[in-house]
Amino acid sequence: MTDVVEFYWRPGCPFCIALRSRLRRSSIPVREVNIWEDPDAAARVRGAAGGNETVPTVFVGEHALVNPTIKEVTALVRETAPHLLVEAAAARPRRRFWPPTTWVRP
Repeated sequence: MTDVVEFYWRPGCPFCIALRSRLRRSSIPVREVNIWEDPDAAARVRGAAGGNETVPTVFVGEHALVNPTIKEVTALVRETAPHLLVEAAAARPRRRFWPPTTWVRP
C-alpha cells in the first residue's frame, strides 16, 4: 500500500514550482526528490518519461504521471490510494472567516 506520493523535481523548473505549491496546499503526503541530487531518481524518471528527464514526474505507487496537473494527481490518488486523501483532509486546518476572532473598533 502506498503511504506517500513521490514528487520528482529539479531546481529552476517553473512547472515543478507550480505543482509543488499546489501539492503542499492539498495536504496530500508527498516525498520530494531532486533528480539532480539522486541518480536513481533520475533513472526512474527517465523510465517513466520515455528516456527523458521530464519533470515534474509524480508516482503514486507504481503509477506515473509526467508533468501532471494537480487535478490529475488528485484523481490518481483517489483511484489508487484514497486513504491518502483521508489523511490529507484530517491534516488540513479548518479556516474560520466569520465571525472574526477579534473586533477592532475605529
